Amino acid sequence: ACELMNQGILALVSSIGCTSAGSLQSLADAMHIPHLFIQRSTAGTPRSGCGLTRSNRNDDYTLSVRPPVYLNDVILRVVTEYAWQKFIIFYDSEYDIRGIQEFLDKVSQQGMDVALQKVENNINKMITTLFDTMRIEELNRYRDTLRRAILVMNPATAKSFITEVVETNLVAFDCHWIIINEEINDVDVQELVRRSIGRLTIIRQTFPVPQNISQRCFRGNHRISSTLCDPKDPFAQNMEISNLYIYDTVLLLANAFHKKLEDRKWHSMASLSCIRKNSKPWQGGRSMLETIKKGGVNGLTGELEFGENGGNPNVHFEILGTNYGEELGRGVRKLGCWNPVTGLNGSLTDKKLENNMRGVVLRVVTVLEEPFVMVSENVLGKPKKYQGFSIDVLDALSNYLGFNYEIYVAPDHKYGSPQEDGTWNGLVGELVFKRADIGISALTITPDRENVVDFTTRYMDYSVGVLLRRAEKTVDMFACLAPFDLSLWACIAGTVLLVGLLVYLLNWLNPPRLQMGSMTSTTLYNSMWFVYGSFVQQGGEVPYTTLATRMMMGAWWLFALIVISSYTANLAAFLTITRIESSIQSLQDLSKQTDIPYGTVLDSAVYEHVRMKGLNPFERDSMYSQMWRMINRSNGSENNVLESQAGIQKVKYGNYAFVWDAAVLEYVAINDPDCSFYTIGNTVADRGYGIALQHGSPYRDVFSQR
Repeated sequence: ACELMNQGILALVSSIGCTSAGSLQSLADAMHIPHLFIQRSTAGTPRSGCGLTRSNRNDDYTLSVRPPVYLNDVILRVVTEYAWQKFIIFYDSEYDIRGIQEFLDKVSQQGMDVALQKVENNINKMITTLFDTMRIEELNRYRDTLRRAILVMNPATAKSFITEVVETNLVAFDCHWIIINEEINDVDVQELVRRSIGRLTIIRQTFPVPQNISQRCFRGNHRISSTLCDPKDPFAQNMEISNLYIYDTVLLLANAFHKKLEDRKWHSMASLSCIRKNSKPWQGGRSMLETIKKGGVNGLTGELEFGENGGNPNVHFEILGTNYGEELGRGVRKLGCWNPVTGLNGSLTDKKLENNMRGVVLRVVTVLEEPFVMVSENVLGKPKKYQGFSIDVLDALSNYLGFNYEIYVAPDHKYGSPQEDGTWNGLVGELVFKRADIGISALTITPDRENVVDFTTRYMDYSVGVLLRRAEKTVDMFACLAPFDLSLWACIAGTVLLVGLLVYLLNWLNPPRLQMGSMTSTTLYNSMWFVYGSFVQQGGEVPYTTLATRMMMGAWWLFALIVISSYTANLAAFLTITRIESSIQSLQDLSKQTDIPYGTVLDSAVYEHVRMKGLNPFERDSMYSQMWRMINRSNGSENNVLESQAGIQKVKYGNYAFVWDAAVLEYVAINDPDCSFYTIGNTVADRGYGIALQHGSPYRDVFSQR
């Protein structure tokens, strides 16, 4: 190096960090040597401004080849365009977070909620620590925060970070991340998009180049290497931006050198010695500096020139990205561009979520529940087809908004309830763990579920009903005896015998005077027959004429009249009733009786609803406390079932009442081939059916508005 300095220095070109650049600036200023500084960032990490000391004096010989760091302005413009109000910024260990301090100050002034988190080198350990230290509620809030994130890091770290958070289900298809870094090439862009889910926006520096291939290779009077000017060449693709600026800086210095020779104003080059301490400044340094500042070159980085302040003002950023629902690794397109003069050119708003959702593919989780979701067709080797009321709602939304969907049944066939460790199972659990975009079935909107997922507005009212079995209709050969109880019939039979015996005794003690030639005798048999005949209103054969007998028979005939009239009235009423139902006609009736056990699906919304109201000491209606005592027998295992179909079968083939969604039970009762069910309902609709989405889903509002 000393030998080169002794031979002479035309200009000093450096591509180093900020600390070393300050030392070279002092040397260049002292020795009047033009210093073209090309700031280099560590391992492709986004740059932070160096803050080199500049003065208004003429001894400032350092020129900044790379344009100023505009990350603050670009991020602020993009975030404003997206209308973000809450997001998190991730940065790697190599990035100086003070580089975006101006951006942080401005968004704080605008009331935005911004969080910062440093990404350590061991990303896997960092994420594992999150799962180990956070409770489920904190983890859900953290997932919600990750829906909007800005990554300020080198591409290698960004790819590893995105891969880890996707594989651990920390983010879902409704997330939107922005990656900003000047040093991202096309290969990095494709890799980042392939590894990510949801929507991705990438901001990088770009260099406008002529479309004509010949103009790419010839800039001014100098031929650029054909390898470098080919945009498809892998070597050119992987070159750091700093190296591109170095190449153009050499071209610029060559132009300045030729201009000096043509103008015949060449001075001897600066000569420095490592041994001599009294080296004098270069006399031609100022002239060379002015020539460089006035010159310019059209190279690999576009226009390279210097302004009055000794900096290169020419910088362009391009904004690339995808929209929601696009397949992984595809659909990357240019959304807009930004420069300091004209600002943002292009619209970054995702039109798909405003007017339609064409091309969006949603993953739908469901639970089979008639009549909301049913399997309509199941051809071997082909996906199942579904129908039902909820599927009709989903199809109507799909036709109106234009999205497609893939549907699958929750693995455990449950709607979902919180577990002992704080996690959720069932349909709700699929949404919590980001395995599905939306959930639809006979899913009711409850406060507990709303804590972990989002719901659309209700599309149908919900009420609790009871399914009971109809009384069996049988042909009874002795139905004519039904108006009177068996004990009453026994009493009547006994009375006939008793009165017949009394008639015989009265006639035996005081025989009647019979007419001449009468063949009638007052035997016990005739007395019994006479009493029975008068009871059934058929008359008698023996003319009893004694006063005692006639008084007793008059009383007997009056008794017979009353009994026969009562029997006739009861028989008419009995024959009029065509069907006999249970005395249970409401939830209150059900709760007050214990002859018919009843229950619901264990850990379902109905179960939790009864439990919450039954254990609430301030609940005025004692119905729920009575119901809870029945439902909670043996800790809920005695009278409850695991699935609704099991409850329906239990009603049909046993002495049981099933408490469940009224709409489902009415459908079951109407479509039962044996007509063996009837239902009772509750007129109070305190809840509703809704479509569940991931917490913070961008589709919630657009679904609710339709």
